[in-house]
Amino acid sequence: MTSDPVSLLTDLLRQVSRSFYTTLRILPGAVRRQIGLAYLLARAADTIADTQLVSLDQRVSALGRLRERISGLHQMPLELGKLAQHQGSPAERVLLERIEEALSILDDLSRHDQQLLRQVLQTITGGQELDLTRFARASADHVVALATEAELDDYTYRVAGCVGEFWTKMCRAHLFPGATLDDQRLLADSVRFGKGLQLVNILRDLSQDLRQGRCYVPADKLSASGLNPASLLGPATERGFRQVYDGYLALARAHLAAGWDYTNGLPRSCARVRLACAWPILIGVRTLARLETQTVLDAGLRIKISRAEVRSLVVRSVLYYPWPGRWRDLFAEAEARRKDLR
Repeated sequence: MTSDPVSLLTDLLRQVSRSFYTTLRILPGAVRRQIGLAYLLARAADTIADTQLVSLDQRVSALGRLRERISGLHQMPLELGKLAQHQGSPAERVLLERIEEALSILDDLSRHDQQLLRQVLQTITGGQELDLTRFARASADHVVALATEAELDDYTYRVAGCVGEFWTKMCRAHLFPGATLDDQRLLADSVRFGKGLQLVNILRDLSQDLRQGRCYVPADKLSASGLNPASLLGPATERGFRQVYDGYLALARAHLAAGWDYTNGLPRSCARVRLACAWPILIGVRTLARLETQTVLDAGLRIKISRAEVRSLVVRSVLYYPWPGRWRDLFAEAEARRKDLR
């Protein structure tokens, strides 16, 4: 890997997120650099937050310093070498070691683009800090849950819903500034799009998160069904939990449906952007279909759709794009297929 800062947005980005890199590659060049950089800096913050071999206070402090550096409050170079040493992933270690190079790319962007990146990254890193402190005492022996629906909605906005807004504003500015669109509806749907993707992650990773002491299903919802966070650690409570879980599957599906409306609300001439939006939505719907039929409290199961299914969704979306009606039906088809899995 070269020391050229631009390689961060190619070689390194591909290594830290193969799935997102596929989406990034199809985006028009006018927004690819900004969106790639936003992901890379958010991933650096996430890596800091997840470095469990380092004390909570050190991680919170490092996140705070990164937030201040991103915001431009000071120019003092970040030293994340000690955190980098604790990374099991070589790519994440390099990311922390080269954080100043990533920040130099931010400094080279236009003032408008800098403002959009700083705004979204402030929201994301703020959410990560809140997550760290909220689960400070969480462990496999002491499961901590979000308290209410409002906390869950706030969390999904901070880590993903705000990304939808950022994506929309960046694309609006650079790709279709003169298009006549319902911007208020577009932004609202973009937030739901992001929240839906995050809910899919939460529902898919539920059993793994529980074993780290984290429960993103609100305690008040569990209590109403006679459950508590610790009771979800084994599959014995699957039946009692299923009604609560299925409610969140329905919410995630409704958010993704709004994301599909968002995608189809973009100008048809922006085929690359619409495809980049369509892929995670269709993959998300198919993932929800798997979750609907699996024992989600069994930590031994890793639920995800196959690479062959992903390739099929991608190919079909590209092939059907020239036919608007056929293209629009892709979401309904993905929805209908969940019935075949029951």
